[in-house]
Amino acid sequence: MDFKDQIHQLGTKVEKMLPQIQTEEATKNALIMPFIQILGYDVFNPFEVNPEFIADIGIKKGEKVDYAIMKDGQPIILIECKHHNEKLDPHNSQLFRYFHTTKAKFGLLTNGLNYRFYTDLVEQNKMDEKPFFEFNIADMKEVEVLELKKFHKSYFDVEAVTNTASELKYSNEIKNIMSNELKIPSEAFVKFFVSQVYHGRATDKVMTQFVEIVRKSVNQFISDMISDRLKSALDKEITKEAEQAIEQVTTETMAKQTETTEEEKEAFLIVKAILRKKTDVNRIFGRDTQSYYGILLDDSNRKIICRLWLNGSKKYISFLDEAKKDIKHELVKLDDLYNFTDQLLQAVESYEVEVVK
Repeated sequence: MDFKDQIHQLGTKVEKMLPQIQTEEATKNALIMPFIQILGYDVFNPFEVNPEFIADIGIKKGEKVDYAIMKDGQPIILIECKHHNEKLDPHNSQLFRYFHTTKAKFGLLTNGLNYRFYTDLVEQNKMDEKPFFEFNIADMKEVEVLELKKFHKSYFDVEAVTNTASELKYSNEIKNIMSNELKIPSEAFVKFFVSQVYHGRATDKVMTQFVEIVRKSVNQFISDMISDRLKSALDKEITKEAEQAIEQVTTETMAKQTETTEEEKEAFLIVKAILRKKTDVNRIFGRDTQSYYGILLDDSNRKIICRLWLNGSKKYISFLDEAKKDIKHELVKLDDLYNFTDQLLQAVESYEVEVVK
């Protein structure tokens, strides 16, 4: 299961579990610890996730933050947890106090449902008042999942996340402004449109009339955009279904015309053994054709791992280049397949990267 699926699965569980979670400790165990695990950190290893991390504040000793995600003996993310029924707004000051006493570059405030990430964009080593990234795990958008993945242990890079934090912060603030303008247009917002379309004097009466005109017009524009995208997506889905139907018929027809040899079966087992290092072997499929034996990820013609050409006087394994053309490599014996371990693993990895994108 990939990162996106894990996050969506947790989001689905969260709302179902909330009625049974009565305490802050239960919130940590049922909601927040699984979230940290999905980010790739071992919650039972204090070298990775240090619970009750001590963050002394001046003369006040023994102050503890709920969790600190560690790297090379130093905290990189401080996590302050609250009961899922608590609003987060009153509690960012607590995380603020901890932030400047450690070397952590990021702070996370969460109640297991809402997550807010902070850093020090305004003043170095001083946590910002506003988060640069926040989301509700029960209602995550695809773009939010992609941003969250940057905090995964396998991809986490302080500099890279810091570079995008500023853009995220301002992007979120602009979206909040737009949301407010769509509900109740401000005078400045209305005035912009009045200056573009009305050629008379913008009196108070005119401005009042245009408030509703602007609100309705902008909302209708957005509605039309959504309708156009839905129609486009529907057309693409119909086309995709037709392509899949043709693909299935073609596959069934070809299957009737080919017979898999013992050598092809053995080669397929060798490739599966190699790919076991990268993915679940149940995702690896073989598909015989008259010319070659194809090995696919998820039984999809769009995810070709390699092709085996074993029926001629010379035997080959081929990989597709960027132009989707076969690049063949000769095989003297089937065990030579092990010489292409790196290319086979990279082929699978390339499709996993495409899914994330």
